[in-house]
Amino acid sequence: MDALVNLAHGFERALSLEALLFCFIGVTVGTFVGALPGIGALAAISLSLPLTYYLDPMVALIMLAGIFYGTQYGSSISAILLNLPGTPASAITCLEAYPMTKSGRAGPALFITAIASFVGGSIGIVFLMGFTPVLAKFAIGFSSADYFGLILFCLVGASMLGVGSPLKGLCMVAVGLLLGLVGTDVTSGTPRFTLGIPMLTDGIDLVAMMMGLFGVAEILSAYSKGGESLVSASAVALRSLIPTRQDVREAGGATLRGSLVGAVIGVLPGMGATLATFIAYGLEKRISRNPEKFAHGAVEGVASPEAANNASVQTAFIPTLGIGIPGDAVMAVLIAAMMIHGIQAGPLFMVQQADLFWGVVASMWIGNVMLLILNIPLIGLWVRILTIPSHVLYPSILLLVCIGVYSVNNNVNDIIIVIVFGAVGYVFGMFGYPMASLVLGVILAPLLEEHLRRALLLSDGNYMIFLQRPLSATFLALTALFIVFSFKNQLMALFSNERHGDVRG
Repeated sequence: MDALVNLAHGFERALSLEALLFCFIGVTVGTFVGALPGIGALAAISLSLPLTYYLDPMVALIMLAGIFYGTQYGSSISAILLNLPGTPASAITCLEAYPMTKSGRAGPALFITAIASFVGGSIGIVFLMGFTPVLAKFAIGFSSADYFGLILFCLVGASMLGVGSPLKGLCMVAVGLLLGLVGTDVTSGTPRFTLGIPMLTDGIDLVAMMMGLFGVAEILSAYSKGGESLVSASAVALRSLIPTRQDVREAGGATLRGSLVGAVIGVLPGMGATLATFIAYGLEKRISRNPEKFAHGAVEGVASPEAANNASVQTAFIPTLGIGIPGDAVMAVLIAAMMIHGIQAGPLFMVQQADLFWGVVASMWIGNVMLLILNIPLIGLWVRILTIPSHVLYPSILLLVCIGVYSVNNNVNDIIIVIVFGAVGYVFGMFGYPMASLVLGVILAPLLEEHLRRALLLSDGNYMIFLQRPLSATFLALTALFIVFSFKNQLMALFSNERHGDVRG
């Protein structure tokens, strides 16, 4: 009952004219960016951070959240029509949706995607409403040692479970932790890791860093691939969108199953929407009575991953808002946006900023309805946007990046930071180093240091405090298991080589 009362208050705030306007802007920008392969939610949210300085905190979070889940829907448009996923999470959609397009059924694929996305998002919001307050109440009892173990576990787990080499992920976490400690020591007041550069005394500007790592780097990567435009102009008639009764029957159960899979996977740090979509697709193929139809335009293979995609996006907010630990890079950027406004995510957020939490939750319902209403009739518009030549689109975005980051502090140094981190992100990305792990390290470094120092202060410098606390010891044990499991093959090969060497000797 309390949840319903709080949700009603949330709707009261989310239905204000300003909140509705920026929710609309968020989902529209998100859909636009998602439809363009190679940019994604990280870049879009990072590039939007300067605008949030001038907004009410709740309105800023509503807009950024709208961009996030709007991007997930937009990415399916290019996956369906072009066989080019706008985000990694939509890659699995290509397997079934593009064959539907080639057989003249792009309309039903787009319609089913819109409905499945709405249902998945709605179920994810229900999970968000139910589990975030519970998790926050549980986390209030955490000691500093427990928080240190939890943060370390999330950092290692996210880097290990991410895409690519676990070793590269760990390296990026270490670099991120180092960058997050650049600035002035809050205890001694002594500059550290500044290399004698005055502009780094206050630390590296988060907004400029994010815009460089995810905005500029992604645009450089996309632009380097060339191409005049992504697709020739075409339109999808509204009449062609209507699915058959058979499509509806096949999509119904798949949508519900995918929503539940996505809602569960989204809560787990480091998992993300990509894993949720692959698991949902694999489940549908395994339980199907006709598995041979998959890869040839199976409706279940479109509905289930798309529902899982959007459900996981909503439930990713549970650990972020409930305990202040971001599960992926997008959530880390959202925490950075909260920090800009002086808001600390975590258990106390649910107590001190309850109206803000429920306002954002209510806006997610509104945003999902907006996506449903807007995107079906505007599908033709999104298709035409894909015709913009890349040599016009990407330089224009880069210009807006420079203007946006300069407008925050009126400081040319911020533009230098954007350029430097844009180049760093582009080069590291070429060699497969995940920037997501780096940004998690940057965001969580101050929190990790704070709880480490506090725990040692309370224990008179006794490091055994981290093993004496049951929760802390559990998190540290899980962290060690993650590392051993991730490097299992390398360790087995090493022991095997040593054994062979002993035999030969």
